[in-house]
Amino acid sequence: MTNPTTTVTRTWTCVLFDLDGTLTDSAPGITSSLATTFEKLGMPVPSPAQLVEYVGPPLLDSLQQFAGMTEQEARDALTIYRADYHEHGAFDSAVFPGVRGLLTRLHAAGIPLAVATSKPELQATRILEHFDLAQYFDVITGASEDETLSAKADVVAEALRRLTAQGVDLAHTVMVGDRAFDVEGAGENGLPTILVEWGYGSPAEAAGAIAVVHSSDQLSALLLG
Repeated sequence: MTNPTTTVTRTWTCVLFDLDGTLTDSAPGITSSLATTFEKLGMPVPSPAQLVEYVGPPLLDSLQQFAGMTEQEARDALTIYRADYHEHGAFDSAVFPGVRGLLTRLHAAGIPLAVATSKPELQATRILEHFDLAQYFDVITGASEDETLSAKADVVAEALRRLTAQGVDLAHTVMVGDRAFDVEGAGENGLPTILVEWGYGSPAEAAGAIAVVHSSDQLSALLLG
């Protein structure tokens, strides 16, 4: 990815984070459970590179888009996937280097933080608690179990609603993510996005981001000055 903005001079009043590909390297567990799902359905298992494309967007949409499933077939596949992911895949991930220190510094600076992810909210909370990251966030927002709330723009809107209810100053709020879905979902809510290079996005997905960072130190500089 190329950096469209070399400096971002702003004092942020709130920061929203994506989860998969931004805070945690969760692709191993997700792709493994997806492979198991395809096997159980008797379908050809996509290549590793193809499976990574599923990481980030709402899975119900990806199963229809990439695997050609009907909505009902995708929902049935999602049930199989979630059972396997809950049992085997959820903790087959790792916190990206520097992320814990970054969250510690932001929290110590008194900047309200939130997670806005297309992963189911209960699962996202479980993972953040497992890695001892939940303590840093005022709000953890994810998809609903029935997928009626799953589009990134809707998840971001819900996170902002909860933050507003807590009296958080949203005057200068920024999204941090790794995919075009983060940029677009934040943009629909009037928020700028900083994209991280260590996630699962391609260079083309940087379009629309106000900055692209390659390290947690670089991100820290943009968020804390």
